[in-house]
Amino acid sequence: MDSLERYRVNPKKFSLKQFKADDKSARTGDKLEDAKLLASLAQAINARQDILHAQARHKVLLILQGMDTSGKDGTIKQVFSACDPLGIRLACFKAPSDEELAHDYLWRVHQQAPKKGELVIFNRSHYEDVLIVKVHGWIDDPECARRYRQINDFERMLAENGTIIIKCFLHISPAEQKERLQERLSDPTKVWKFNPKDLEERKLWPAYATAYENALQATSTEVAPWYVIPADSKTNRNLLVSQILLKTLEAMPLEYPVRPKEWEGLKIED
Repeated sequence: MDSLERYRVNPKKFSLKQFKADDKSARTGDKLEDAKLLASLAQAINARQDILHAQARHKVLLILQGMDTSGKDGTIKQVFSACDPLGIRLACFKAPSDEELAHDYLWRVHQQAPKKGELVIFNRSHYEDVLIVKVHGWIDDPECARRYRQINDFERMLAENGTIIIKCFLHISPAEQKERLQERLSDPTKVWKFNPKDLEERKLWPAYATAYENALQATSTEVAPWYVIPADSKTNRNLLVSQILLKTLEAMPLEYPVRPKEWEGLKIED
């Protein structure tokens, strides 16, 4: 079995307890080697993404979800550290606006889906509409189940229209979150990230764990699989997301466009 497959959610037998947030098995055991491997992965991702953009035929969507401080921003910064921003787009989903609330919950998400030649990263996503809203009791169980089905239909439609979908749940422990929240308060360069509301959400950790477990199990499909990424170690997290993305890009039929025949023999004049 591919080593990365162990992180893929099997909806027939899935529990978050199967995954240890402090797992570091993707690391080499040497910090310098880890750094070299991350740099090599970043360069390889850049090479494949450059062809993706030039070919303008395929579409890739990377979805990152996780509890507060799980490292979505840090993951994006590392994984795409060597990439030309051309052809890459980041979409962040905060609390919906009045305009967005006037439509169905997937309306704002569909507008951000990748076009041909694009790799789009969702920092949070439509899954907020079966996570925070469920934890706070803003939707009931039947509505949540309907949304699971609608999300699966939505993602299948994207896939059938040429979008490759990768979904990563950045799995951290309560202890690790505590350290990261304290670091935000203590570090003058990070205090701007701190939000007192995060402390209120932290109290709901067990409810969020259940909501994530249910959502991942209900929406991990062949065309849009979920991967559980142990993320207490930032290096382990970055290695796994990089490896999963690169494996996906390498499996795609990517080729640079050929030079048109009418350009043959064309010379640039002085």
